[in-house]
Amino acid sequence: MKIFNGFDDIKAAVGKEIGASEWVEITQDRINRFAEATCDEQWIHVDQERAKRELPGGRTIAHGLLSLSLAPMFIRSVMGLKGLRNTLNYGADRIRYLSPVPAGSRIRGRITIAEAEDVPPEGLRVNYHMVIEIEGGQRPACVAELIALHYR
Repeated sequence: MKIFNGFDDIKAAVGKEIGASEWVEITQDRINRFAEATCDEQWIHVDQERAKRELPGGRTIAHGLLSLSLAPMFIRSVMGLKGLRNTLNYGADRIRYLSPVPAGSRIRGRITIAEAEDVPPEGLRVNYHMVIEIEGGQRPACVAELIALHYR
């Protein structure tokens, strides 16, 4: 894990990869709970029998938003920032889902600091470039730019 001592350290890291998180298994149970929480129970996510018959690979696939929702965990697992009062999720840009994530797959987030800019009062807006990789996959599951406001 990379620990930054302050905002100047973050700004000095713009354009640099911070690291990759540990692998996280996307179980059918996790997919089902996400489907229930979001009311998105489309069969490609939750109907294992139909997926065996009709989907390439014969497995259900995770919601793209499920993969993206793990972003805060991925970021926190590769970096820390000393002296923070709080952090707010400011949004996301340029989200693309490039490959489906079959149930039972493992994914991780690879994080790069894309931009960092001071914002009053006592804040720093950071754009994190995140690539969600699928273990053994040829293409990423998702690429996105996530925006956080850090306050000291």
